Amino acid sequence: MTDYMVRAAAADAQIRAFACTTRGVAERARQAHNTSPVITAALGRLLSAGAMMGAMLKGGQDILTLQVKGDGPAGGLTVTADSHGNVKGYANVPDVLLPPKPNGKLDVSGAVGRGYLSVIKDMGLKEPYVGQTELQTGEIAEDLTYYFAASEQVPSSVGLGVLMERNNTVRQAGGFILQLMPYAEESVIGRLEQNLSRVSSVTSILDAGNSPEQMLELLLEGLSPQVTDRIPVQFSCSCSREKIEKVLLSTGREELSSMIRDGEEIEVKCQFCNTSYVFGVEELKKIYETGFYQDGGGDAQD
Repeated sequence: MTDYMVRAAAADAQIRAFACTTRGVAERARQAHNTSPVITAALGRLLSAGAMMGAMLKGGQDILTLQVKGDGPAGGLTVTADSHGNVKGYANVPDVLLPPKPNGKLDVSGAVGRGYLSVIKDMGLKEPYVGQTELQTGEIAEDLTYYFAASEQVPSSVGLGVLMERNNTVRQAGGFILQLMPYAEESVIGRLEQNLSRVSSVTSILDAGNSPEQMLELLLEGLSPQVTDRIPVQFSCSCSREKIEKVLLSTGREELSSMIRDGEEIEVKCQFCNTSYVFGVEELKKIYETGFYQDGGGDAQD
């Protein structure tokens, strides 16, 4: 099944809902960063959440960043997304190995530990919106449920999951976000809670062959769900050689000069997609001259 998400409304717009399948995205991230199973699960969950929350952005150029920082061995996770289904992310420590929980599940909370979830929305204003809440479980879905209630005052239910194959590739990945509008009636809330109590896990729904639309039919049974949008989702990084050149310039005149004096080529890797960019000494000299000298040799501003 190709990765995509759906946006829907239910109960006469008393509920707004999102659901996605993101196996390809999670597997692409696993391959790019060579992540261990527990980190694949943690990052895959956050990537699914990022894709759906990105679709909540109103502006076409708006960017969402989700950061999980904990005291567990993973160190932290970072995901960015836009409103068009483009998402990317990385883990600070990609190769964490932990024994499974007693129930056989991957110990995502053990990898993440205690810490904070930050939601950053860059909407083209002078300062981005930043919301931060304490991690409740480190399992990602529960932490986002708490974030929506505490920081945005929107009662929500978030479900996220990643199921691994025996060879440690991704078998299933996806999630849902259900949000109650302020005018939601008690009968609607009660029915939604009843439906949620019957759902075992996101990955069990997907592994049974259900699509995101069918996932919402199960979650919103009896509440007349209506899909309003279908958006492709993909792991997409906008890094380029030109952008990496700007990063090298941003290190400053002294640092770049030191690289040139060393007389060896350097390799720079993009954090988000792990793409490698190699620059020889002559290329570094050209970057230096172009960036720091203008108008026939006058010093440019750092």
